[in-house]
Amino acid sequence: MHFESHVGHLGGNLSALDILLCLHHDVLGPSDAFVLSKGHSVGALYVALWSVGRLSDEDLRTFHRDGTRLAGHPPPEGIPDIPFATGSLGHGPALAAGLALARKLRGQEGRAYCLTSDGEWDEGSCWETVIFARQRQLANLTLIVDLNGLQGFGTTKEVADLDPLASRFATFGWSVREVSGHSPEELAMALKAPCDQPLVVLARTVKGRGVSFMENRMEWHYLPMSEAQYRQALAEVERS
Repeated sequence: MHFESHVGHLGGNLSALDILLCLHHDVLGPSDAFVLSKGHSVGALYVALWSVGRLSDEDLRTFHRDGTRLAGHPPPEGIPDIPFATGSLGHGPALAAGLALARKLRGQEGRAYCLTSDGEWDEGSCWETVIFARQRQLANLTLIVDLNGLQGFGTTKEVADLDPLASRFATFGWSVREVSGHSPEELAMALKAPCDQPLVVLARTVKGRGVSFMENRMEWHYLPMSEAQYRQALAEVERS
């Protein structure tokens, strides 16, 4: 998809893919909602939706093309599984909190889930949501942080070091679970275990996971692939 459309954002897509597949195959129920806050990883979301029959092969072939409903960031309409246009980082957690609050006020079942990048926790709006969700006791809200350690201008430690992130969430009264973001078993256990507080799952991941020349390389936040890089990446993924 990304090679044929000549677009980047591959690194963050590959770090998030296992999380998105776990959510759509093993966690999300018919009463649940999901918000992709790190909207630049929407390619991985489209693949997850395709894998459960919500999008077709033909849909994927239109990715990032003129007239497509599969835009380079989550679109505002056209795909029922995507409730909001996102990608301006820092807004997804608040949108998910709103969905969780609406369910609570209406006495409805279901949870609201939101996948964020680690870099977007530099945004104050994310921490406002953390305060709000605890104050309103949104025990039906789950945030997942894709902890790949890299953002647009460097490592998360270099740009704005928030470690230890787990204790920061705990200080605000959230339940915190730390897992490997590439282990379906650990992810499913953390996401499905009951919780009586707002929950954050800190998922340790590798940017560019599965492609040797992309792994832990900041530039693959942006770069598209050349023909030679595409062939190498495809060969590596097919061998794994």
